[in-house]
Amino acid sequence: MTKYDFETIIDRRNTGCLKWDAWSRRGHAADDLPLWVADMDFKTAPAAIEALTERVQHGVYGYTMATDGYYESVQNWFERRHGWRPEREWFVMTPGVVFALSMAVNAFTQPGDAVIIQPPVYYPFRLMIQDNGRKMVTSPLRYENGRYTMDFEGFERQLEKSAAKLFILCNPHNPVGRAWTEDELRRIGDICLAHNVRVVADEIHADFARPDFKHVPFASLGREYADAAVVCTAPSKTFNLAGLQLSNIFIPNADARAAFKRTLGRTGYDEPSVFGVTATQACYEQGEEWLDELKGVLNENYGVLQAAVDRMPGVSLVPLESTYLPWLDCSGLGLDDAGIKRLVEQDAKLWLDLGTMFGPEGSGFVRMNLASPKSLVQEACDRLEQAVKGLGK
Repeated sequence: MTKYDFETIIDRRNTGCLKWDAWSRRGHAADDLPLWVADMDFKTAPAAIEALTERVQHGVYGYTMATDGYYESVQNWFERRHGWRPEREWFVMTPGVVFALSMAVNAFTQPGDAVIIQPPVYYPFRLMIQDNGRKMVTSPLRYENGRYTMDFEGFERQLEKSAAKLFILCNPHNPVGRAWTEDELRRIGDICLAHNVRVVADEIHADFARPDFKHVPFASLGREYADAAVVCTAPSKTFNLAGLQLSNIFIPNADARAAFKRTLGRTGYDEPSVFGVTATQACYEQGEEWLDELKGVLNENYGVLQAAVDRMPGVSLVPLESTYLPWLDCSGLGLDDAGIKRLVEQDAKLWLDLGTMFGPEGSGFVRMNLASPKSLVQEACDRLEQAVKGLGK
């Protein structure tokens, strides 16, 4: 028996919700079922709602700083959930992880410098590199026998060829769903250390490791790895708080932290949102039971998707180790990317993220968001299954 409600469909239309209200701006129909952008259709943890309600009723929303209790709640969370305790002096707060990626690119590289990524990967990595006048270098992941791995030899060749100064690591990886192992992280970290490359680890999906997998914080590998790292975290994915604009960035190296703060200071950003601070502390202190139950629901939804994909000839599901964003291989359908787009959007009436959004290496794939009530996930699976079975008829 569940304690929390993850089945009620909450109408998010006409609330300024990007996921549900941006359809006309993004070229979609009003009846396309949106399972694209990575936020959840669930209410956040009750502890956050209660804490925010109390803070709203206080009535004063002035300049806000994090308290001792805030820092302790974040530290305790990472220690309990991931066996790694960030030190208080490592903290830098930003409005979001993508914002922090931009700060890191500007703090640790110069215009024209190379920054390396591993596509297919979260598309803002590319944007933050290119829009800041840096050179994007890629070391694509290997996709063999339905599973993704890092190309360590190719990665090192690209570092040597490009003289890249920075590596943006997606850990766990979005969209391919890998929860990188300690051995994999250590091996890629050793290459970066040997070439004096700083590692910016986007770990925003850290809390979604599926059963039999675990999240390994890059900075937990040891002091020399931590010294070369900028670890980007946020409660936004875990507790559906993206609209509250708060992330915790951990930078163990004092010089690197100072450089990052100088860059951050030039943006004019200073104090965090009062509501972001309030909700984050409440969730990290009292939201653990809610998260555990949520992960059970997500696991059930994954089972619904797996069963549906098993009935779709030409579609396969890349095994999901972490995140709530499974990666579907549609290459067996015999369609080009325009055909996959027509299948998903016109035939199935779904709004999913097409694989090419994550780089040319995503050609033939789509990404689906499972963080919705099971009835909506089932409807999406039914629509896709019928569309696939209708091909050629």
